[in-house]
Amino acid sequence: MIQLHDKQFVPFVSAKEIDFAITKLVAQIEADFADETPVFIGVLNGSFMVVSDFMKQYKKPCELSFIKMASYEGTSSTNDIKQLIGLNQDLAGRSVIVIEDIVDTGNTLVELKQLFKKQNVKHFKIATLFFKPEAYKKDVKIDYVGIRIPNKFIVGYGLDYDGLGRNLPEVYQLKE
Repeated sequence: MIQLHDKQFVPFVSAKEIDFAITKLVAQIEADFADETPVFIGVLNGSFMVVSDFMKQYKKPCELSFIKMASYEGTSSTNDIKQLIGLNQDLAGRSVIVIEDIVDTGNTLVELKQLFKKQNVKHFKIATLFFKPEAYKKDVKIDYVGIRIPNKFIVGYGLDYDGLGRNLPEVYQLKE
């Protein structure tokens, strides 16, 4: 068990399980985009570990960029998405694959879909390490899912609780 600020968290997903899920995501995306040079877009801050480990395994030509958006305060979504750092490259006619650490409400994905639609991308795909199907109510398709999890608050492997926990190599769940 670990303590972050005022809350306690218990082990939930091991580093080995995370590595296996990322390997699976890489294999699927490499197969689907074998004849292209996709542009991967990491959504900061949370996705930095997922993107790093994903890119180490991806063996085909590709490009990488980041966008920073935020919707969380504490343990719940504010439902107010802010694009904090945007893209500055032309993506028209390119295949764009967003790499997320976690998809729960889907609010960020709706914003991203609109953003990339305006850029006239060839393909817009979403890959996520963690997916909370119980919490997801949007119409944006999740193309690649590493691990489906219940609608519980988690930290570690890039995910935080008010700034703490991102550096943990495994994932912890809020203790109830």
